[in-house]
Amino acid sequence: MHNYHGSGFPPSGWVYPPYHGKGKPPLHIRDQGPNPFTVNIEEMVLQNNYFRVALWTGNHLQLTLMSINAGEDIGLEMHPDTDQFIRIERGQGLVVMGDSRENLNFRQRVYDDYVIFIPAGKWHNLINTGRTPLKLYSIYAPPEHAWGTVHRTKKEAEKHHQGY
Repeated sequence: MHNYHGSGFPPSGWVYPPYHGKGKPPLHIRDQGPNPFTVNIEEMVLQNNYFRVALWTGNHLQLTLMSINAGEDIGLEMHPDTDQFIRIERGQGLVVMGDSRENLNFRQRVYDDYVIFIPAGKWHNLINTGRTPLKLYSIYAPPEHAWGTVHRTKKEAEKHHQGY
């Protein structure tokens, strides 16, 4: 997670404290790019309660953490020049994709440990069909969001992102 000058472990012995989504994201949930970085991604995803947080943004790749509330969705969108990879850590949902907004002919239920590959130019959405938040991470190549992006809610994301 951090560079501890060769030791691999922080001086205190703990990696990071628990996070419960109140106030600003703690220092460990912030964009670490483009610096070298390692992290237990499952733990980071599960402790994130914000709609979207950029965890690492480089010149050609970006990783974001997401928490989608029950009954909500990511929002129907299309990235013309960006491939996207999503991994579900916890929860269940329905992914839809297609060549146009009106032709979302790919439909697949997804659960814990599923991955979703979204080719550039495909319209897509991921709907949380469960009763608990859908916890996931998303990798974009090239980056889709500005370095340091934090969207606490979907409404905040819609305000700042033209893909919605």
